[in-house]
Amino acid sequence: MPENSGHTKRNPRRTSPAAVTIGETPEWGAASAERFFDSVLSGTDLFPCTFAVAAARKGTLRLGYVDGTDRPDDWSSLPDLLRRYLDEYRSLDRETSLVVLFRPEDEPASMDVYRERFWSVLRYLVAKDTQPWPAELPADPDDLMWEFAFGGTPIFVVCNTPVHSRRRSRHADQFMITFQPRWVFEGLEADTPRGAAARRTIRARLRRYDAVAPSPHLGSYGDEDNREWRQYFLDDDNTPSAPDERCPFHAGRSVTRAAPAPAPGSWSVVVNEAGRYSVWETGRDLPAGWRATGTTGTRDGCLDHIAQAGQGPA
Repeated sequence: MPENSGHTKRNPRRTSPAAVTIGETPEWGAASAERFFDSVLSGTDLFPCTFAVAAARKGTLRLGYVDGTDRPDDWSSLPDLLRRYLDEYRSLDRETSLVVLFRPEDEPASMDVYRERFWSVLRYLVAKDTQPWPAELPADPDDLMWEFAFGGTPIFVVCNTPVHSRRRSRHADQFMITFQPRWVFEGLEADTPRGAAARRTIRARLRRYDAVAPSPHLGSYGDEDNREWRQYFLDDDNTPSAPDERCPFHAGRSVTRAAPAPAPGSWSVVVNEAGRYSVWETGRDLPAGWRATGTTGTRDGCLDHIAQAGQGPA
């Protein structure tokens, strides 16, 4: 989260940290939570993510604390925090997320250390997950439809660190991870009016807030050129990534997949007004500008149909 200026104006519609906390609050937690809310609800420096601001104001954001830093033994409370949040998030609001604050360190680590710690935490969570990887979610992070998952729920993840300075939108006083279930983005796809408007607003705020241009890795879920994992941990500048860079998430391990759903007609091939093809779960309302082509089947079958037709997924 961003650094506080010396004269941060407090927003009067302020959530009590205790009211939105899951689990125990360590002795350092209250002060850390206050700094977090000061950043997100600043009346002078508008935080870029309007969804985070709304969730903090409405009390639909949830906080959790990990009283440790870089050892797996330190993270033992995290799986239960995430499970408890996933049990309730749909009853809160579409504008919701779980923000997990880790114990402050006497001296900040390097960007590389924080990056490795972040991916280690995600691998740790999957190792402690009691549910298999969702059958409908690709296991390969290089798949355009891949997303992190826990408890059978696809989740977008964001990491903030004390050493992010130019990219203030990714700064926090301590190591911090935010978990957003993909459900919160339904109806906000890039091709919907609300989704397009939200992206324009957030990009404009990022340009004013950060001392570096928005990362080229920022994109929309399902776009052919987008890979979700690249957005999770952004560097402090826009130095190009190595062409052969691979996602650290599955390095040296594999996930246990759930059995695929047997219903053959649960997915449809859809096309938008620009002629871009994608797949959509049958029974869900299509975003504005999209229509069904009449081709149905399993998700993989629909993707194969698009590939064989040379249309390429949107």
